[in-house]
Amino acid sequence: MRPDALLAILMLGAVVAYAALGGADFGSGIWDLAARGPRAEQQKRAIAEAMGPVWEANHVWLIFVLVVCWTAYPIAFASIMSTLCVPLFIAAVGVILRGASYALRGQLDAATGRRAVERIFALSSIMTPFALGTVVGAIASGRVPVGNARGDLLGSWLNPTSVSIGALAIATSSYLAAVYLAGDARRLGERTLERDFRARALLAGLVAGALAIASLLVVRADAPPLWSALTSGGGLVMVCTSATAGVLTLLLVVRRHFEVARASAGLAVSAIVAGWAFAQYPHFLPGLTIEQAAAERSTLVAVLIGVGAGAFVLVPALVLLFGLFLRGRLDAHEGIGVSAVDVPRASAPSRPARLGPFTIASLLGGSALMIFADSGWAHAVGVASLFAAAASTFVLAADIPGDQADG
Repeated sequence: MRPDALLAILMLGAVVAYAALGGADFGSGIWDLAARGPRAEQQKRAIAEAMGPVWEANHVWLIFVLVVCWTAYPIAFASIMSTLCVPLFIAAVGVILRGASYALRGQLDAATGRRAVERIFALSSIMTPFALGTVVGAIASGRVPVGNARGDLLGSWLNPTSVSIGALAIATSSYLAAVYLAGDARRLGERTLERDFRARALLAGLVAGALAIASLLVVRADAPPLWSALTSGGGLVMVCTSATAGVLTLLLVVRRHFEVARASAGLAVSAIVAGWAFAQYPHFLPGLTIEQAAAERSTLVAVLIGVGAGAFVLVPALVLLFGLFLRGRLDAHEGIGVSAVDVPRASAPSRPARLGPFTIASLLGGSALMIFADSGWAHAVGVASLFAAAASTFVLAADIPGDQADG
């Protein structure tokens, strides 16, 4: 197999993993926003418990796709990033806001401040999958021409196909999260939460199915070549697979077979992504095949070696992490009634007086040397300064009380 084709398959696998795992992560934030009624706090705690061990690991797949595309397919990467800079910027801001708000929500005692952070967390969980969905829609509908910023900065992603796929990304994320959360609640013996998330899973599954059908109709009118590819050959097989897996998931959820439903729900979403790949093959962008978009063979081989070496370390670690998570070994406690936000916190010890200014000075000085200086020694000092800033930031962040309770 050609190196460019193999790397394209690996990228597709990473996109599938991000849709199935990261999508459920985003969906959890959406259900956090929708939590209402007397069990709202209990539902939010269940969501936090489910996300805690794995939420950062899910972004590995997105980083992998970006790095491989940048290195192995530079022409396509430049075209996509320049034409779709607006939705990609929105997605990046959403990821940052979501990570920051998730980290802060458990540290805030004031109810008002915590509610504001929770809203940011939930809204960014909607904003990010929608933006990424519009990116997929723009590429799939052929609205990203080859070349630097040659596409319409707004029309390329604000069009019927892109918007419908963005909405579908939100719906499928909600659907995955509800199925996964129902399974977690059942494992923990939380029957009331199980019923809550089971009802949400059924509702979200029906909405996602309706949006999938509506999206196909939109594609038929707005992007006829994509419609033709999705209704023939491998694209049709994937569409049928997704529909079958989606119906099977609903039946499994009705019968409370949540562990099997996790797999079938993931298959339903993965088949949608695979159908997009089959619909585009062998083209990366309009008029640009995967082979034409690829870098030189030596670069591709080097990337494959790097991917192999990284996978040797990363894959076993991820398998262990998700294995422990799915078996409940990472559950913080027996029930959901207690959460990290309920644990009394100690008063913070005094931090070194000069560490904060030192961190800022190291960050600014290192950044200035890396950006504006040309000599090798200046870059070496800049790298050292940035490492010092990172180390001191870690010391400041790690200096969080946890050993004693407030009096």
